[in-house]
Amino acid sequence: MTWRPGGSLSLTSNMEDRCHVFILAGGSGERFWPMSRSQTPKHLLKLLGEQTLLETTVRRLEGLIPWERVFVLTNAAQQEAARAALPFLPEKNIIAEPAKRDTGPACALATALPDDPDALCALLPADAMIHNTGAFRSQLREAFATADTQPALVTFAIPPTTPSTAFGYLRLGDPPPQGGALPVLRFVEKPDLPTAVHYLRSGHYAWNAGIFIWKAATFLNECERLAPPLAKFIREFHGNSWQEHFAQLPKISVDYAILEQAETVLALRALFDWDDVGSWDALPRHLGHDETGNTLRGSVALHESKNNIAISNGRHIALCGVENLVVVETPDAILVCHRDAAQDIKRLHAGIPEPLR
Repeated sequence: MTWRPGGSLSLTSNMEDRCHVFILAGGSGERFWPMSRSQTPKHLLKLLGEQTLLETTVRRLEGLIPWERVFVLTNAAQQEAARAALPFLPEKNIIAEPAKRDTGPACALATALPDDPDALCALLPADAMIHNTGAFRSQLREAFATADTQPALVTFAIPPTTPSTAFGYLRLGDPPPQGGALPVLRFVEKPDLPTAVHYLRSGHYAWNAGIFIWKAATFLNECERLAPPLAKFIREFHGNSWQEHFAQLPKISVDYAILEQAETVLALRALFDWDDVGSWDALPRHLGHDETGNTLRGSVALHESKNNIAISNGRHIALCGVENLVVVETPDAILVCHRDAAQDIKRLHAGIPEPLR
């Protein structure tokens, strides 16, 4: 197909046949150390059940998108583990990026891979937890249709339930008279607590889930205007030599490169639950807790202890007279931290020996 920057966005075939999903699975998941390591990051762990977070994310698409149009974008260190977690996907659909270039180049690669300006591309993080699969699938269809009929980049606005400082936010505009997607007026970085409280009370802000949907030609048009190197990569994409060109792209997030400056970004208010499972402190929301607030997995004994998270992967953990701790045991490392410090675990990495990272 010939790319048509600035050209018509006319339909060329049935919408369902042009839908593709790309799972962004190259993260390191440093907040889940010591279970998360460079070759087995958060999305490759069975944190919340019998499946890895990556498999759960992919299986959420079952019946909506054929497996041949579901792709996983990862890195060389994680490629084999991703293939082992997803034996039902075509092996060629698990693609290793040759260098860490952040989400901007990853989104450009996803947009280029279908080789069709009318392709509809959904970009999903590999490690979010969504329990209401039916609502998610229904709204993903709606998002594809919105991206197909309007020259806009589309996302989901997650209604905030707490004044979280762990998520980015979207500032939403008023809904159009005919209803439907809301305009996104701006993207907001993770706020401090007073700002987050204001966002929650105002009703004009939503959490940014990092889920994006667009028509390939629409994204290319924005790249031509805002990020020419990404546009050049998409236009000149060649299946046999893209790795060399990808490695030369600037390291930049898609939010900063494109989304924060895009002409039109629309958001659908999510009707499904969502959690990015960003730290150990998220586990009680999904695994539950006992009558004293303890969330336990594996061999753990307690005495007069409450509100702890204890994860044993083999050796016995005993907690006596303590509260609000995270204790995680692996064969070669032990983590002990206060629950309030769970977001800061990644700051330990500079002092952790290389074999344990």
